[in-house]
Amino acid sequence: MSKRLVPSMAALQCFEAVARHLSFTRAADELHLTQSAVSKQVAHLEEQLQHLLFRRVRRRLQLTPAGELYQAEVRKILTQIDISSRYILSYGGQTEVLTIATQPTFGSRWLIPHLRGFGQHHPEIHLDIRNELEPFDLLNGRADIAFFYGQGTWPGAECVELFGESLLAVCAPALLGRRKPPGLDAQDGPTLLQCASRPEAWHDWFSQQDLHTHRSYHGPRFDTFYMCIHAAVAGCGVALVPDVLVREEIAEKKLVAPWPRVPASEGRYFMAYAERAAEVPKIRRFVDWVRQAAAGENTKKRND
Repeated sequence: MSKRLVPSMAALQCFEAVARHLSFTRAADELHLTQSAVSKQVAHLEEQLQHLLFRRVRRRLQLTPAGELYQAEVRKILTQIDISSRYILSYGGQTEVLTIATQPTFGSRWLIPHLRGFGQHHPEIHLDIRNELEPFDLLNGRADIAFFYGQGTWPGAECVELFGESLLAVCAPALLGRRKPPGLDAQDGPTLLQCASRPEAWHDWFSQQDLHTHRSYHGPRFDTFYMCIHAAVAGCGVALVPDVLVREEIAEKKLVAPWPRVPASEGRYFMAYAERAAEVPKIRRFVDWVRQAAAGENTKKRND
């Protein structure tokens, strides 16, 4: 493997300060260094990069095109280092970080409300919750725990089944007016809002009712259920969404569900973690908490 080109942190800080002030003197004052020391750091950096980063034009300092490009990259690096360092400073010595990956709508609509009280019961565990649309990476450490919808199979991972769902066709009350709910399979029926993560949802919904239409894949497509729900609230059409994700809008009468409730195809919601991490205390505590919340969700579904 070739040697990495990694300039010193001092050189990057000096370059960033000079680039921001366009002055070696002001950069030196900010960094509590001599002007000569700052100048030497920048010169060494230019030697490493084999590009001039500054030039003098009529006694004024200017960034070269290479310098402008490098300034943007270095600013990102220093900002991330600052954020990461403050992140660590905010924890006590006994704090453990638990990284959780979840799809956006499930995370905001179900997971987060059910984490109320977790911090009081487990103050030693800091939750780092991330929205992910791409496949999660449990085995390489990018996440400790992931939530997903599917069949519950994940090589090298323990998958804990949480609950199933029913799909609801929902729309804004104004879309119906005083009319009876229109047939969604009709050619002149309302617009069907599509979710990119469930491209077969409308097709399956019609099939389970022995309805046949050429419209099941037609309609505006959104990345997440969250966007579909908001589009439905705005009156853009009819969204097909899991019941667990749309309770708030139905309770507030922002959406109505006058069409038949149809069970999802075969998928269910799961929580997963790497097999090798099954006995890690922070993971066991979180898994137990979510299991209890999921039991309450299943009870609620039986009572609906």
